[in-house]
Amino acid sequence: MPPRQEEEDYYGSDDFISDDDGLYKEKGKKGKGKASEKKKRDKGKGKISEQPYAWEATYTRSWDTVREDESGSLQSAVDGLLARGRRRRLLFPSTAIRRTIIRHLILVLDLSGSMMDRDMRPTRFDLMLEYSRAFIVEWFDQNPLGQIGVVGMRAGIAERVGEMSGKSIQDRHKLEPTGEPSLQNAVEMARGSMSHLPTHSSREIIVIYGSLTTVDPGNIHDTLNACVKDRIRVAVVALAAEMKICREMCDKTGGQFGVAMNEGHFKDLLFELIPPPAQRAASRAAGAGASNPADLMMMGFPTRLPETSAPALCVCHSELKSEGFLCPRCAAKVCDVPTDCDVCGLMIVSSPHLARSYHHLFPVKPYQAV
Repeated sequence: MPPRQEEEDYYGSDDFISDDDGLYKEKGKKGKGKASEKKKRDKGKGKISEQPYAWEATYTRSWDTVREDESGSLQSAVDGLLARGRRRRLLFPSTAIRRTIIRHLILVLDLSGSMMDRDMRPTRFDLMLEYSRAFIVEWFDQNPLGQIGVVGMRAGIAERVGEMSGKSIQDRHKLEPTGEPSLQNAVEMARGSMSHLPTHSSREIIVIYGSLTTVDPGNIHDTLNACVKDRIRVAVVALAAEMKICREMCDKTGGQFGVAMNEGHFKDLLFELIPPPAQRAASRAAGAGASNPADLMMMGFPTRLPETSAPALCVCHSELKSEGFLCPRCAAKVCDVPTDCDVCGLMIVSSPHLARSYHHLFPVKPYQAV
């Protein structure tokens, strides 16, 4: 049978009817096949407007951000991208600023139900976990002498996700968002984790906040005053909108506050908190006298043991291991550095770690890119 005759026999059956334009559609259904294509062609002419598919609504045309100029060249778009990076580099101070290279940071994550919103793809929660993992890796790379703890807030309480260690955020199924956040409980837990820290180290709290409410058991301003008294710096990265208490908390403690407009801006706001903040004049002048000079710290550079050395018990895990580091004061064996010796309490660091932390104190002078 010829193809044309076969098509006529198929569409000539009782299951199909013909419309005014001579196009066939199936009985009881809205414009399948050629009729639906006709509707799509008529879109924009005032006849029919159909809702796009869900995957079309979340599709991003990333190549539209780079546009040609009148002559068809992309040089203007490339120059704009380079100028944006140059402006960001010029914002950093070119003179030496007193900073704290031994940092202790508590990362507070919002695990409330509002983090399941899809205004940031795929969801606020998934994007927060992705950027938080990358933030922790980059933070330890630039601040090897510091430590990070993770606290989550959901269902009106605060949960300790990770202790002051180098472990990244894992086990996504244990962090499923639910309920409402409690900003006061989370800040109080973070403040309690840093109450025993020495004065020569910085105490910082970074809050990633995606909700517009907080369920607090008491007066959150009392917690704010306690953070100011303990010299704890609070920074907030908001994903929804600006809240007055978050802005006030950042202003009084000397932290940064920002509202993320999109995925890229969210990452920029978070990664701007990686360099150590400048020390405030009020904290330097606090205590006896108007000027409090810097206190000297005692550090030890350990001796690294090769893998071929005789196994010995480490003081940190009480396990037999060949490789490790020897404390220069008491000759105790530790598994990794930087750390504090469990026997004599000496801070043990390696020279590369100290050099990576030290470079923040002497920024690169302004230069002309070639």
